[in-house]
Amino acid sequence: MYLKKVDGPRTVTLPDGSVMSQADLPDPGTRRWVASRKASVVRGVLYGLLTQAEALKRYGISEEEFHEWLVAVSEHGEDALKATRLKKYRQL
Repeated sequence: MYLKKVDGPRTVTLPDGSVMSQADLPDPGTRRWVASRKASVVRGVLYGLLTQAEALKRYGISEEEFHEWLVAVSEHGEDALKATRLKKYRQL
C-alpha cells in the first residue's frame, strides 16, 4: 500500500479518544461551509493536524473568519457555527 507524503502528522487523537485524520478534513475545493465542516477545520488546527496558516491557504478563508469560527466553537460549541443560529450567539 502506498501512502502519499504529507507534511505534519497523518492522524491525531482527540481528547474524547477518537482519531482524526487528514481524510476527515473537508475537500480543499469546498464552497459550501456547513457547521460540521467548519468544526472539523477548527479541530484540525487546535489538535495539530494542520497549522492555521495551512488551513487559511488550503480553504481560502481569511484570518478573521477563522478566528470567528474558533471563538464561536470555544464559547458555544459547534451549534454556534450554524448560519441559522447566528442571531442567538451573536455578541452585541
